[in-house]
Amino acid sequence: MNTKVTIAGVEFKNPVMTASGTFGSGMEYGEFVDLNRLGAVVTKGVANVPWPGNPTPRVAEVYGGMLNAIGLQNPGIDVFLKRDIPFLKQYDTKIIVNVCGKTVEDYLEVVEKLSDAPVDMLEINVSCPNVKEGAIAFGQKAECLFDITSQIKKKAKQPVIMKLSPNVTDIAEMARAAEAAGADAVSLINTITGMKIDIHKRAFVLANKTGGMSGPAIKPVAVRMVYQASHAVKIPVIGMGGIASGEDAIEFLLAGASAVAVGAMNFVNPYATEEVVKGIEEYMNRYQIEDIKELIGAVRE
Repeated sequence: MNTKVTIAGVEFKNPVMTASGTFGSGMEYGEFVDLNRLGAVVTKGVANVPWPGNPTPRVAEVYGGMLNAIGLQNPGIDVFLKRDIPFLKQYDTKIIVNVCGKTVEDYLEVVEKLSDAPVDMLEINVSCPNVKEGAIAFGQKAECLFDITSQIKKKAKQPVIMKLSPNVTDIAEMARAAEAAGADAVSLINTITGMKIDIHKRAFVLANKTGGMSGPAIKPVAVRMVYQASHAVKIPVIGMGGIASGEDAIEFLLAGASAVAVGAMNFVNPYATEEVVKGIEEYMNRYQIEDIKELIGAVRE
């Protein structure tokens, strides 16, 4: 049974990754999950300088998932290079670094500092608020997405994945813009914007008022968008959004994803990623699938 997939020349032992922001750099999960079993660890977003994140409260449970307004709290690229990469290099798994910023220059600074680092791919979080565009996310306008992708591709030494926001009118248009600008792959979906109000306090539950919704409730939206994006572009698509089991992952593969990422479920079940790997293997055995590539995009019309 072959579970290997190749994305932009990088071979993964299986298609299961962690979703950025839900797994740190794996240190917190090391006692629960054998990182050697995962196709890749996708790190929490890294910026050019430390970010304190948003005020608390910044996480809320909702029906079928959670809202978060962490605000991409991170220690900055210098600490990340010294601490996180050496930790991950102990394991036989690919390393994908998620990059965030408030201006194009912020992103480019991180990308350049990673140019000599032993990491396999970069995932660019374009759901960050673009301060020069009046806090509109980089990934919400096709021309803005094209611009940042093309500038990053000029500087990046590693293959570039653009992580697309679902908070757009036409996900296919955004995927095409990323591809046209030279992206090596796209990943989707990032969180859907949501809100929760405490009816007893008559106040917002999150200090930020709104937050990103993730978890099983968003899976049908994610599967639909992955299907649309995979039909719109020729570059690989990495699918995520509400994956809780191997069966969920298979659904994304059938929709056209070449790999999948497990996110919110890591908070509910720290063993989730390994269980998804096992679930995919069990499915392949059950249906006598010799090569996982037989499943990718198998539901086409």
